[in-house]
Amino acid sequence: MSEVIITVRGEHEARVAPEEGVARLTVRTEGPERGAVVERIVALSTPLRDDLTARKEQGGVREWSSQRVSIWANRPWNEHGTQLALVHYASVEITATFTDFSALSWWLTTVAEREGVQIDGVTWQLSPSTRKTTEADVAAQAVSVAVDRATAYADAGADLVFTE
Repeated sequence: MSEVIITVRGEHEARVAPEEGVARLTVRTEGPERGAVVERIVALSTPLRDDLTARKEQGGVREWSSQRVSIWANRPWNEHGTQLALVHYASVEITATFTDFSALSWWLTTVAEREGVQIDGVTWQLSPSTRKTTEADVAAQAVSVAVDRATAYADAGADLVFTE
């Protein structure tokens, strides 16, 4: 008699309300002089950084970060094919993980009205500890489903008679 292999699979899904909102935004500026553009990006981004530092100390923000300032320049072309004067650009990306959704909403409303600020989006997530326990619970439930299915297959096969 040949060997019979039956493979079973278990799956489980859980839906859990988010505990954190990760806001991503970009601050941008441009101008004809590099020095002025650098000064302007600092002036536009410093109040945001200071505000997020204060919110983190108060507890509404778990963490925040800003990427390095990117500065570049190019010479645009006009509609007649003439290259124009050099234009300098600067940008910085800021990410903030809020644990207080009401504070997140008000913060986004406020910063969206600031010059040079673009809201890139909000991602919803679980806290690291909840994510870890939820993943473990879902995995355990999936294994339980697989065991139940394997048991059902084994019980169904117990009454079979195999002949060659």
